[in-house]
Amino acid sequence: MQKGLPNLPEGKGLILFDGYCNFCNGAVQFVIKRDPKEHFRFSSLSWPPAQSLLEEYPEFGEVDSILLFEEGELYQKSTAALKIAGRMSGLWPGMKIFFIVPRFLRDPVYDFIARNRYRWFGKKDTCMMPDKKVDHLFIGSE
Repeated sequence: MQKGLPNLPEGKGLILFDGYCNFCNGAVQFVIKRDPKEHFRFSSLSWPPAQSLLEEYPEFGEVDSILLFEEGELYQKSTAALKIAGRMSGLWPGMKIFFIVPRFLRDPVYDFIARNRYRWFGKKDTCMMPDKKVDHLFIGSE
């Protein structure tokens, strides 16, 4: 059986994010503005669709920052961020050049930012809810 979400449109990627994190919410808004083809869908890690997907990938169960589910695979940390950048408009796909840097060197930079994101950018008391203009891009926000 193919892993994944039944309500994820064919050929689309799903970004799972920490809906309480101001930095993560800002990153989601940043991606939406640079995704004119609407390749990405979004779900907070605390919403049922994300929880359901993570049950299929127990090795990602403790992850609390951005994940990317695309083409039946779940990516985390710097790999997810670079794959997301590769799908955005503008010069952002150029970030894929950093794939030449081994993951064991990229991920500690990602981890440093992830560890400090609440201290630097703050945290919401409630999960971010999308506005009506982009609500169709969010899975599980109802």
